[in-house]
Amino acid sequence: MTSGVRPIDVLLQRAGVRGHQRAPSDSKEFHEVTKRDALRLLENDVDRLLQTTEPARRPALQAEMGRFADLFGRFLQEEGPALDWNKIQKLPENAVMNYSNLKSPKNEQVCSSIRNMLDKLVVIKLNGGLGTSMGCHGPKSVIPVRSDLTFLDLTVQQIEHLNKTYDANVPLVLMNSFNTDEDTEKIVRKYKGFRVQIHTFNQSCFPRISREHFLPVAKDFDVEKDMEAWYPPGHGDFYDTFRNSGLLKKFIGEGREYCFLSNIDNLGATVDLNILNKLVGEERATTPVEFVMEVTDKTRADVKGGTLIQMENKLRLLEIAQVPPEHVDDFKSVKTFKFFNTNNIWANLSAIDRVLRERTLNMEIIVNNKTLENGLRVVQLETAVGAAMKCFDGAIGINVPRSRFLPVKKSSDLLLVMSNLYTLKNGSLVMSPQRMFPTTPLVKLGENHFSKVKEFLGRFANIPDIIELDHLTVSGDVTFGRGVSLRGTVIIIANHGDRIDIPAGAILENKIVSGNMRILDH
Repeated sequence: MTSGVRPIDVLLQRAGVRGHQRAPSDSKEFHEVTKRDALRLLENDVDRLLQTTEPARRPALQAEMGRFADLFGRFLQEEGPALDWNKIQKLPENAVMNYSNLKSPKNEQVCSSIRNMLDKLVVIKLNGGLGTSMGCHGPKSVIPVRSDLTFLDLTVQQIEHLNKTYDANVPLVLMNSFNTDEDTEKIVRKYKGFRVQIHTFNQSCFPRISREHFLPVAKDFDVEKDMEAWYPPGHGDFYDTFRNSGLLKKFIGEGREYCFLSNIDNLGATVDLNILNKLVGEERATTPVEFVMEVTDKTRADVKGGTLIQMENKLRLLEIAQVPPEHVDDFKSVKTFKFFNTNNIWANLSAIDRVLRERTLNMEIIVNNKTLENGLRVVQLETAVGAAMKCFDGAIGINVPRSRFLPVKKSSDLLLVMSNLYTLKNGSLVMSPQRMFPTTPLVKLGENHFSKVKEFLGRFANIPDIIELDHLTVSGDVTFGRGVSLRGTVIIIANHGDRIDIPAGAILENKIVSGNMRILDH
């Protein structure tokens, strides 16, 4: 559990005002009584919330709030980091496969073979996020990222291309949140004539908890009236809500075997036929692989990303929030932990059904502390989809090329995907063969002038040529004219009150451009 919130400390303070106590306040018995009281208080408050909604909605909401209460109960049991560092084992040799060792599907009837594989697949995109961090309204998936096409447009194009090429029927499933559901439902109507079946379902909607009294801050179940009081509890919620939507049962009934799940803002997360061949094709292992996590080589930019470890003879995801403070530097070491999680997950549908039925699904809790606009400090409890890895049999990692991890989180990522570094082919971004190195440039754009998409776009007459760029840092009030070329390492810094306009057609190679427009060799 992350530092900053120790539930038992707060609860002990609350319990301490009761006067006479049979057990000393530091005893195990007292702690257990206090935890039970806290859970009972929360359950009472949740029942009160349920009474504010229409009777027809209550059964479904009751089940959802039951999952929330279970999560809260587990949260109370955890004190300090939820991991014993000394129990980490060395990764077995076969734990992480190298992508280059995977074989392409090959036989006399390649198209027929690939179609059979694709008909066993479901593509799922995590579509719960808003575009607010990039200054956009509505779901993040509808931000234009390339040639006026949105994340959702590109995803639909990719799957339609697969279906048309191989005469297949791969469905697309969108996991929405209460933040994105209504807008997404309107948007998907435009794909009606496309050769893609699109399904949607909603992840849970849980109440945020006050850090002061550990009770929900919501006054009633009218989510739209006070959206800040509610939150979607992370993508680990996928398993339960996917089953509850009826889609898991439907796809198993159709003979589908695997889902490929990824973040919708990861433009590198396309259906990979080599991985699919390993799971359901000619290269299928005799012992089923129930869970695959795509990992890629860690760089200094990725030191906080989750990694793979072996513990208690199971492969599992380790997130920085689980690491004891004295081992954070070890966790960030590129030498110690070579890979990080791309959140591209392949999971066996029947295995998902099994772990849910047997109630063996267990994911570590992520404690996310937030301060609302009104100053109220809250806690939201979340789980990560990859943390379920240890609950499946035959789980492996696959070390994939960096090209399969191309997330767009900031405007600096947007600069890369909009540039001539990539060409667009059937909804997929392909790196230009003119680029000498397969790695992408390191780009840092100042938060004050470039963080919002609209402002970012207004600072470029068009996106510069960055085929030969290694590193770009831009800070301050800077604009770029048409046809600018950036090569090597380029640093452009406009001091406060200064403005730098890079003229049209300028070629900057290994240059530092300072506030007074002097151009110096770097």
